[in-house]
Amino acid sequence: MADSGSEDDDALPLSGLQHLAFCPRQWALIHLEQVWVENGRTAEGRLLHERADLPGESRRGDLRTVRGMWLRSERLRLTGRADVVEFRPEPYPVEYKRGKSKPTDCDTVQLCAQALCLEEMLATVIARGAIFYGNPRRRQEVVFTPELRARTEDLTATMHRLYRNRETPPAKPGPYCANCSLVHVCLPQATAYQDGVARWLERQVRSLNQEV
Repeated sequence: MADSGSEDDDALPLSGLQHLAFCPRQWALIHLEQVWVENGRTAEGRLLHERADLPGESRRGDLRTVRGMWLRSERLRLTGRADVVEFRPEPYPVEYKRGKSKPTDCDTVQLCAQALCLEEMLATVIARGAIFYGNPRRRQEVVFTPELRARTEDLTATMHRLYRNRETPPAKPGPYCANCSLVHVCLPQATAYQDGVARWLERQVRSLNQEV
């Protein structure tokens, strides 16, 4: 999903929530430090989105499908573009992903943020949406539960705080690092260690100050 905003606009890209939920450091490298590295996975995902969210509209019976629909929430200060919104007639957002379902909630949070924007724009309540995964090429329906909504809003608040403070979180190395296109920029093992040393030095200085 593509995102955009004016320079004096404090709305942040809602697709950033997917990065933040996956890895806060990845979010900061992309959205604060403007670092991006393409690999096979990201290239496939980009091409999939370019095909999925070309602006347009079609109708089949009672189903109206809008592609590349711009979204915005003044309350959450989020903006972005949905790959597909189906009107059945109730809105039903559909997000396209190149791979398979992930063990984290990063994809469902992104979809829920789209639903929250649509609810505010259209003054309605949206119960569910779907994520289309390229592997195995089928939809996975997502119910927008109170827990998922709260999680999405909490992440949104965290994202605004990190952006406001220009804060790049330390790395937390894990098995997901191997599939990240930024792994050679992030250097998770080295930066996590450096952060640990920095925190140790900070504790030592604080201890010395308390003794004086």
